[in-house]
Amino acid sequence: MSSDLKDAGMISLGAVRELFEYNYWARDRQLQACTLLTEEQFRRSMGNSFSSLRDTLAHLVGAEWLWLERWRGRSPRTMFSVKEFSALAAVQERWSMVERAVREYLAELTEAALRLPLSYVNLKGETWTYTLWQTLFHVINHQTYHRGQVTTLLRQLGAQPAQIDYLLAHDFSFQR
Repeated sequence: MSSDLKDAGMISLGAVRELFEYNYWARDRQLQACTLLTEEQFRRSMGNSFSSLRDTLAHLVGAEWLWLERWRGRSPRTMFSVKEFSALAAVQERWSMVERAVREYLAELTEAALRLPLSYVNLKGETWTYTLWQTLFHVINHQTYHRGQVTTLLRQLGAQPAQIDYLLAHDFSFQR
């Protein structure tokens, strides 16, 4: 793909930062909804792409950590084990650490860096290269996709999922 095409849809650093703000706002609302579940509900196999709500959340935090490591120039060869997350509190604790590191990374990022190539080795040992902005956008899109699954799992478990629409976040969080 030509460089011009890769940059044609590039989003600004301000937009990237706002999307990550939204990402954490929505995540926090969903994690709060999960606090009303029993441990059995949290770990119940539901036949989803990641078996349980716990496994889905572990995948989300693991994927965010994995991409952070790639942005830092490292290519981990494994993800977190779901066994590390015996309860919701363990997910929240790990994600809090990952969030702090992502926020630090984003704070130091420059607009010019968004166009730079990022090469990494994936979990299968394959080497891939994308522009940095594409990988940042990918993470946000990935998290959004799985947040939809979290909402569905919460409903299937009889819990009330949080409202996580972007405009709701914008109206009530970003402006306050």
